[in-house]
Amino acid sequence: MTSFADAFTANDADALSSLLAEDVRFSSPASHRQYVGRSTVLPMLLAARRALEDFRYVDEMAAGNRHVLEFAAHVGDRQLQGVDLVSFADDGRVTDLTVMIRPLSGLQAVAEAVGRNLSPAEVEP
Repeated sequence: MTSFADAFTANDADALSSLLAEDVRFSSPASHRQYVGRSTVLPMLLAARRALEDFRYVDEMAAGNRHVLEFAAHVGDRQLQGVDLVSFADDGRVTDLTVMIRPLSGLQAVAEAVGRNLSPAEVEP
């Protein structure tokens, strides 16, 4: 697994911060908006990780600097599956991250839990 996968699984804020490019782009499965910048994306990732119970990566596929990380977790009684589509710069930092989650009830549970774990002040406009 990638260093990003290890840092996210461990909910290691320092490691995640060091692995995100300053201008990282994040596409959330719960929003049409793309979030840009380490200071915006990091709190969102940490809030998501706190919300995901029994989180584990179960597979990884890679082609060059693009990786697909398949994961499984649950939030309360909602089981979910998802993938992280991750692009890395040559220095190993994440430049682009897109998350997809299924089923819809699992995504809804994640969105609600992240909303409880993330203050509006943590997400810059």
